[in-house]
Amino acid sequence: MELVLTDEQKMLDQSARDFIKKASPVTRMRELRDDPESIGYDKKILKQMAKLDWTAILFPEDQGGMGMGLADLVVVMEGIGTGLAPEPLLHSTILGGQLLALSENKALIDEWLDPIIESDKVLAVAYQEKETRFDITQVQTTAEKTSEGYTLNGEKTQVKGGWEADAIIVSARTSGQSGDSNGLTLFFVPKDTPGLTVTRQHVVDSRNTAQIRLENVNIQESNILGKVDNGGELLTKAIDIATIALCGEMLGGITSAFDRTLAYLKEREQFDVVIGTFQALKHRAAMMFMEVELARSAVMAAARAFDEKDPDTTALISVAKARCSDAYILITNEGVQMFAGIGMTDEEEIGLYMKHARVCEMTFGDAAYHRDRFASIKGY
Repeated sequence: MELVLTDEQKMLDQSARDFIKKASPVTRMRELRDDPESIGYDKKILKQMAKLDWTAILFPEDQGGMGMGLADLVVVMEGIGTGLAPEPLLHSTILGGQLLALSENKALIDEWLDPIIESDKVLAVAYQEKETRFDITQVQTTAEKTSEGYTLNGEKTQVKGGWEADAIIVSARTSGQSGDSNGLTLFFVPKDTPGLTVTRQHVVDSRNTAQIRLENVNIQESNILGKVDNGGELLTKAIDIATIALCGEMLGGITSAFDRTLAYLKEREQFDVVIGTFQALKHRAAMMFMEVELARSAVMAAARAFDEKDPDTTALISVAKARCSDAYILITNEGVQMFAGIGMTDEEEIGLYMKHARVCEMTFGDAAYHRDRFASIKGY
């Protein structure tokens, strides 16, 4: 496969970067963080993203999408990552939207998918529980069969975008024990459903997340996504798609953090000498550059493998996530150190990238998790 951008992707890349630079500069994150009335993002900017067709890229044309691939979406996500734009494209449109589109639930698709693509509605996905460490099968939330459908009881944590969501897709166990690969079912739960409680939380990068409590939540069978007991397979596929998209966003943050650090090395002087001329800092900058390029190659390979239905796709996704997690942490850590004392203050934006790097690392599995998954796939 060729790990280069096509002419169309180069244009898409430039337009995404230009839009983010104008509409969502990094300084905006402080404003959203410090405003107690803010929902954590701007609905107008999310709507503008939809008008640019970013939200439609992955969906087939017969579902109102563009019928493009992950290699195209990654380019847009990289642009989003350069400015740390907090709009819920990843968790609503990509993860939630893909679960909906792949579910074959025609009634829900007809009612919800177009508003999701148009950014008139926002979805969230609640699949994590306490002390599960990225294992989607460790589910104690139950769904008991009733005469009219199912009754859900349980708690979900770290529901990204859950606070502002119009509906939440919940994984619950309809059979088996926690940890079993089978027995999971996905339920589509509108936010006004009786018994659903959403508690707002914030993660270290100031973005919204939520804790979900379900107490005797009654859901009809028509709100099931996919097949009963086979929701784990559908969720795994959607998370893999979202992981590649997240890697694209991380790549944007990695390159922006590196570029900011490099620019500082070229202008900061000590003893009348530009610090970028110090040999030790040159070596560290060269190491950072190599990490950027390794991450870029891994992300492009994973996206193209998915589009081409390559049998090594799952392994390549884990390679990309592990490389991006390591690179984002390393480069933002190095950046803060090279900025020195001022890098520890809120005045400099490198710290905002460092905080987001921590959240991205722990989303959809950290580097250790994905190395272990890669080893399992390869039979090591």
